[in-house]
Formats: sequence, structure tokens, C-alpha cells
Amino acid sequence: MFNPLSILDLILPLVVGVFCGYFLRNKKIPKLENLSLAVIVILIFSLGFGIGSNNQLLSALPQVGLQALVISALAIMFSIIFVKAGKRLVKT
Repeated sequence: MFNPLSILDLILPLVVGVFCGYFLRNKKIPKLENLSLAVIVILIFSLGFGIGSNNQLLSALPQVGLQALVISALAIMFSIIFVKAGKRLVKT
């Protein structure tokens, strides 16, 4: 079960960001894309650091990685199939 505090920790910044974006949408904020990219790179690095420092996770990575690869491949495959089917239905 999820801890409500951790969910609130995720939802609150999202809601605050939506409100800030709404109220500041007409203002020019320079180089916000570069800041966003830098934050994403830092988050990816910290995720990789956390995975690399966890011995238990590293030992299970081959099995988990294979499952993730299969799930991702199936998700992409079915997304393509449904998009193509949807396009055919819309054209008709």
C-alpha cells in the first residue's frame, strides 16, 4: 500500500507547477528548457547511482531487465498496432 505522505509529496509539486505555469503562461521565462533538461539529467544520474550502489538490485538486474525489455517491446508493438488500426477506422 502507498504511504499517503509520499503521494502528497509527488502531487503537491505537480499542482503547484500547474498553477505557476497557468499564471505565468504569458510571461517570457528565458532558458527554461535548458533548466528542465539539466534537472532531468541530474535525476537520471541519481537514479543510475542508486541502482549502481544497490548490490541486491544489481544481482536481480538481468532477470528484471529481461522482463522490462519484453514488457516495453510488447507495449510499443501494441501501440503501433492500435494506432494503425485507429487510423484505418478514422479514414473510413
